[in-house]
Amino acid sequence: MTRLEELYPETPVPLDHKDAFTLLVAVLLSAQCTDARVNQVTPALFALGDTPEKLARAEVAEIEKVVRSCGLGPQKSKAIQKLSEILVAEHGGRVPACLESLERLPGVGHKTAQVVMAQAFGVPSFPVDTHIHRLAARWGLSSGRNVTQTERDLKSLFPQSAWNKLHLQIIFYGREHCTARGCDGTRCEMCRTLFPGRKPPPRKR
Repeated sequence: MTRLEELYPETPVPLDHKDAFTLLVAVLLSAQCTDARVNQVTPALFALGDTPEKLARAEVAEIEKVVRSCGLGPQKSKAIQKLSEILVAEHGGRVPACLESLERLPGVGHKTAQVVMAQAFGVPSFPVDTHIHRLAARWGLSSGRNVTQTERDLKSLFPQSAWNKLHLQIIFYGREHCTARGCDGTRCEMCRTLFPGRKPPPRKR
C-alpha cells in the first residue's frame, strides 16, 4: 500500500525491548493494554530480571506488583515466571525461533508468537490483532469474521516481503487516523480514497 509507505517509511517496534526475550515479555504484557503503559512498566520489570534465568527465580508476587497496572496482573505475572522457567529448562535460556514452540509457552498466543517471529527473528509473519482485523474489514481487504480468516486473507493479498513492515504500518495508521471511534469508515483519508461513495452508518438512538 503505497500511501502507508509514504506515511510510515520507518516502522520502529512500538514496545521498548533489547532482545527477543524482553520483546516476548513486552508483547505478552500488551494484551488488553496500551503500548505506552507497557513501556512505562517494563523498566521496573526488567530491573527485576531481564533474562529468563533471572525472572524464573523471581517471585510471582514480585512480578505482579510491577505489572499490575497493565491489567490481568495475576495471569500475566504467572505466565512470565513460568515461561521463563520453561525457556531455561527446555531451550537453554533462549527464546526459540519457532512459532509452534512459542505458542506452547504460557500466556503466548498466536498473535504474540507471530510478533516475536517477525520483529525478533525477521521471519515473514502477519500478526493480526483486533485493530488490524477491524481495518482490514473497513478497507475491504477481508470479510473474515475472526482474526484467523483475516490473517489468511492479508497473507494472500500481499507478498511475504511486505508482511513484517505492513502490519506495523496498518497499526500506526489506525491509531493515528482510523480509530474505532474517530472514523466510521468515511472520515479518514484511506477510507475516503478507497470508498468515496460510502455512506456513514446510521446513528443509534
